[in-house]
Amino acid sequence: MADVTIDPTLGPVLARTGDERAVLESFLDFHRAIVLRKVRGLSDADASQRLVPSLTTLAGLLKHLALVEQNWLARLFAPEPGDVYITSEAEAEASFTLDPADTVETLTAVYEAACARSRAIAARFDLDHVVPHPQLGEVSLRWVLVHLIEETARHAGHADILRELTDGETGAL
Repeated sequence: MADVTIDPTLGPVLARTGDERAVLESFLDFHRAIVLRKVRGLSDADASQRLVPSLTTLAGLLKHLALVEQNWLARLFAPEPGDVYITSEAEAEASFTLDPADTVETLTAVYEAACARSRAIAARFDLDHVVPHPQLGEVSLRWVLVHLIEETARHAGHADILRELTDGETGAL
């Protein structure tokens, strides 16, 4: 039988026999990478172009997902002085609003840094570790990772559609 080569960008495939944590983290990283791939090579104008009635743009998705990472891992599991967990829908929606200084480069760097911090924070806790949550009472790291997979994957789908509308490019890879 010939050797089977699996594309290393397909983390979930590589973790197919891994433990629960490896599977959760690989799916989350896979969807994070899809979002980043969707903005790669775009101009700031293309990434901030509104193609749907909502505020959703490719650049706005990066900005929003950076907030999502910070909100669910940093602010709950490793809050710093002054950190406040965002609970209102209006505040979350406002994270899609772009400032003049928001570029693909800066938003990518902020998102990548937020993801790296999330990975480092998550690595410090067991999946069963529970923290207080202002709306839900308590949440475990396991639950937060699953929620981040869901949120990031949903927005990766939005990014795929927006990129297709921008220049016709489709696909996860």
